[in-house]
Amino acid sequence: MKTPALDFLAKNKADFKLYEYQCSGTHDFGKHAAEALGLPEAKVCKTIILHCDKTYVTCIVPVSGRISLKAAARAAKLKHLETTDPATATRVTGYVVGGISPFGQKRPMPVIIDQSVLSQDEILVSAGQRGMSVGMKPHDLIAILKAQVADVFEK
Repeated sequence: MKTPALDFLAKNKADFKLYEYQCSGTHDFGKHAAEALGLPEAKVCKTIILHCDKTYVTCIVPVSGRISLKAAARAAKLKHLETTDPATATRVTGYVVGGISPFGQKRPMPVIIDQSVLSQDEILVSAGQRGMSVGMKPHDLIAILKAQVADVFEK
C-alpha cells in the first residue's frame, strides 16, 4: 500500500527497508511493532506530536522510554510543550495515531530526534499506516528530515 510517507521517501530517493506486521488498534503500537518484528525496543521509534499553542513539533524517541516534555521544549526553544490530542495530531499530520509517520505530513513542522538513536545501525519509524514501518540508518533519517538531535528521553 502507498502512503504519503512512502511517496515522500521515494521522491527523496531515500534508502530504506519496509517492514510489515499484523496490528490492531488496541495496544501500545510501538512496543507491539518491536515484539511483532522481533526487534529490540531501542531500535523501534514512536512519533509523537507535541505543541505549544499553535506551534507543532514532531518528536521521535525509542519506544523503550518516555519523552521529557521539558527537554523537548528546551530543544525546540519553546516555553513549554504538551502532547497533542489524537484528533488534532491526525488533523495536522494526515495520519492516525499508531501510524503517524515523520515523513510526508500535511503540515511541515520541526523534527526532534532523541540522541540515543545514534547508537543504532538502523531505526524504525512508522511508514504512515498501522502495521507498517520503515527502517533507516539514523543519520539518513536525520538528514532527510532536517531534524535536530537532542537528549529528550525522560530520565
